[in-house]
Amino acid sequence: MFIGEYSHTIDDKGRVAVPAKFREKLKSGAVVTRGLDNCLFLYSKDEWEKLAEQISVSPINKANSRAFSRFMLAGAMEAEFDKQGRILLPEYLRGHAGLRRNVVMAGLYNRIEIWDEDKWKKYNKVTGRNSGRIAEELEGMGK
Repeated sequence: MFIGEYSHTIDDKGRVAVPAKFREKLKSGAVVTRGLDNCLFLYSKDEWEKLAEQISVSPINKANSRAFSRFMLAGAMEAEFDKQGRILLPEYLRGHAGLRRNVVMAGLYNRIEIWDEDKWKKYNKVTGRNSGRIAEELEGMGK
């Protein structure tokens, strides 16, 4: 599982280091794609295959199913690690998430989210203020 927050910098070529703790779980391959809430999602190959399978069986006759399939699947690319443990984030993905120089990689159990650092701070500030209400609305959590 992926947990924790790590700050990193995107270099001039669009490469970013993935934390060593995360890389260990991505040895068999990784996929990065457009994420929700203006971030990127980074999955292990195994987790990506599970998600892609679920998406691929969604009803093709539903516009939202087609749109979500296009959003997640067409935006995906395999992430290859260089010797320094970096992956290349292409311009179209950096643009989607508004990634500039400083990013945060947040482990969320079965995926990693890659956020622009300023957007991550703003998101957490708002979420922190509303955490009690959010938790109350999530029935069945923490039993």
